[in-house]
Amino acid sequence: MSDILTTCPYCGVGCGIRASAATEGPEQTLQGDSSHPANFGRLCVKGSALAQTLAVDGRLLQPQVNGEECDWPAAITAVAGGLQQTIAEHGPGAVAMYLSGQLLTEDYYVANKLMKGFIGSAHVDTNSRLCMASTVAGHKRAFGADVVPGCYDDIEQARLFVLVGANMAWNHPILFQRIQAVLQANPDAKLVVIDPRRSASCEAAQLHLKLRPGTDVLLFNGLLSFLAQQGKLDQRFINLHTDGFAEALASAQLQAATVEQVAIGCDLPSDQVLQFYCWFAAEALSLTLFSQGVNQAIDGTDKVNAIINCHLATGRIGKAGCGPFSLTGQPNAMGGREVGGLANQLAAHIDYSNKAQQALVGEFWQAPNLVQQPGYKAVELFDAIERGEIKAVWIMATNPLVSMPQADKVKAALAKCSLVIVSDIYQHTDTLALASIKLPALGWSEKDGTVTNSERRISRQRALCQPPGQAKADWQIICDVARAMGFNYGFDFANAGQIFAEHAALSGYQNNGARAFNISALAELSTEQYQQLRPMQWPVTDSKPRGTTRLFADGKFFTANGRAQFIAVCQRAFNQAAPATPLWLNSGRLRDQWHSMTRTGEVASLMQHTPEPFVTLHPADAALYGINNGELVQLSNASGRLLLRADVSASQRPGELFIPMHWSAQFASQARADVLFAADTDPISGQPALKLSQVALRRFTPKWQALLLTKQPLTASQLALLNQHYLARVPLGNCQSYRLGCTDALGPQQLLQQLQFISSLFCSDSQHNNVTAYRAAAIDNNQLQWLLLAGPAQPAADQSWLNQQFNGPLSADSRRQLLSGHAGQGKAVDNSELICSCFNVRSKAICQAINNGADSTAKLGKQLQCGTNCGSCLPELSALLKRQLSQTNLLQGA
Repeated sequence: MSDILTTCPYCGVGCGIRASAATEGPEQTLQGDSSHPANFGRLCVKGSALAQTLAVDGRLLQPQVNGEECDWPAAITAVAGGLQQTIAEHGPGAVAMYLSGQLLTEDYYVANKLMKGFIGSAHVDTNSRLCMASTVAGHKRAFGADVVPGCYDDIEQARLFVLVGANMAWNHPILFQRIQAVLQANPDAKLVVIDPRRSASCEAAQLHLKLRPGTDVLLFNGLLSFLAQQGKLDQRFINLHTDGFAEALASAQLQAATVEQVAIGCDLPSDQVLQFYCWFAAEALSLTLFSQGVNQAIDGTDKVNAIINCHLATGRIGKAGCGPFSLTGQPNAMGGREVGGLANQLAAHIDYSNKAQQALVGEFWQAPNLVQQPGYKAVELFDAIERGEIKAVWIMATNPLVSMPQADKVKAALAKCSLVIVSDIYQHTDTLALASIKLPALGWSEKDGTVTNSERRISRQRALCQPPGQAKADWQIICDVARAMGFNYGFDFANAGQIFAEHAALSGYQNNGARAFNISALAELSTEQYQQLRPMQWPVTDSKPRGTTRLFADGKFFTANGRAQFIAVCQRAFNQAAPATPLWLNSGRLRDQWHSMTRTGEVASLMQHTPEPFVTLHPADAALYGINNGELVQLSNASGRLLLRADVSASQRPGELFIPMHWSAQFASQARADVLFAADTDPISGQPALKLSQVALRRFTPKWQALLLTKQPLTASQLALLNQHYLARVPLGNCQSYRLGCTDALGPQQLLQQLQFISSLFCSDSQHNNVTAYRAAAIDNNQLQWLLLAGPAQPAADQSWLNQQFNGPLSADSRRQLLSGHAGQGKAVDNSELICSCFNVRSKAICQAINNGADSTAKLGKQLQCGTNCGSCLPELSALLKRQLSQTNLLQGA
């Protein structure tokens, strides 16, 4: 039996995976697909741990209506009836869908078709609005279509890499490793990182521009001005293939005529700005890669166009090794855009601005109720729910109570919505808790369909495992509901391949080269051909073998006159922080986690790198607020508050903070990052500004802190008892670990009483600052059930040893340790920072190896294995190596 080839469900790189066909579940063997052109066999730390996410524990396995389990016919009837009643009473505009880049293209296609062609509601949007909408708008303004012009192959041919708002080392690590390989092989190649904080990507950079947040437009307007001043423009390309250059240059020069103006506005040393400009001017093979740091802003679209302007001005587009390159955040963010998953699109890259093209969609679908105007974008959609205008919403494969700005407002809106339908794979998410109808969907390893990655490459996602319980494919659920609503025509698909064929046919329907997205050559695929489909880039308009496909090589664009458009943009004024909320807050992703952690958070190995939610602040701010590293702090503004661990680091600029966006109510009591971000959006794209907020900071001083380990996870009602305190859940291999910080109102004994935990042994140690160190545990049939270690500070304990005590009967030595009150402290505990998740290698061991002569990452890998599997930790290894060797040299010099 041959192996199964599929695609990773995480970031937009779209890595290929090879899975053993002989097994399924956690025993499944997964490895990178060496034949896939996105990764050539490499996988990051998350992809390497995918087999550990295949267990069915915690899965939603049965449909539920109003809290009662039911069969599928009853659930489909309830959904269809609820939607029909809403439409009958309030019109089709009272119905909405909120989709996700986690869906496959086939799922997206039928959802969009049902809503926009048959129900007649344009209110279909996606969580891709939160990450890619500004890029879409910028591409359409400049190129006339939502297209990424370049390819991953451009990385190997480029010699200058400019990363803007993109921590590729953590968020697109496989592509970043390709950049690192170029830098190592070519001494003249350079990497510039443009980011307000020092990220892991900076470890490989020759230049880090630590600019003031939100000043990217000024920086790239300055670059455009500099290129003009230095005579580095491609005047022939500008004259033959573009419009609007004079206006764009005049706008740039208005604010950024000199390097000094830019340096002052961006709060950067002028020599660093000049160095970047000179490198860009001198190197034709320059690739500018950008992601959420550009998109998630109130002027994200202008930032995108400011970058594109510089590439158009130098003719660096449509050629190998250069161009602007948007990195998508989700595995199928681009596929959702292809089918019309955004509210301002109709289908197949056709929007509402061209009535003739719009009519083609209705004709192709034979749609009875084709919508005629755009619907509500994400923030507008949930505002409409709050107003009561939208009465029914169907949410698929996403968790807006964690990811949307002003998340508590979104929570309140859904709580009063008449009909909330949620399709998900897990029993417990913040959003699912508010659903009146819950529909069990297939997960990544059970799905069959296609996704499109950041370079326009369509890849097959193939099922590895059998559906658990009653879970069904999203496209099947949607089609069942459509037929139950009376739409018998148009939703009688037997498999995902038939949906893909229709999607491909629509892309070419009376296209004649007018639309960039065209995969019409795939419309006649047989079932067998669809099953065997290999990764390929669009457009696909003939049956010839396909390699790398760069767009715009002929200088022709998809605008009305075929010429690219320069867009005149200006830097918005930089506001001063309000006195009540004096600190600027940024948010972002972590190396080992994905979105709201529903998948990665349950993998013990992935939770060790960063086990608790945190806020990073500069040492000067820590001193100002009297905060020490590792202490608990509170962040707050008018929208809400968070409780987090302080991470004091010079990686931040003074006056600025950083928090990760992953933690949900399933993993922490008060750490949903987007609670603190206002619903401010880009006026063109509608994308929320999730990179800049204003907050107040203060110490949070609990009366006592504790480590609670339990064999079984705490229930939702038990967790609710701790909502006002600090709590972070960290899954371990054999138990659950809860890190607690509680106020005066609740003591350790009272906590156990509220949780209804009865201890079979406990001991109280000496008093310290009027707080007694408290130890308690429960043992049943010589099996450890739970353990509480409490004291005035976070207890130091060997959690690896403690985790093992939950795995089988306790030994006599283990019982003695538990009874003595020194649980988990029988040996020196290495609580240093975890660097390598694959082999559980911590910074203390790495520093010891460096001190003993391991002076390269290769030597560290040979001695400790760190960095030898997925390579995701290599930037951190490099940083630690530099720091440790520098300290050694200083000591030797002294």
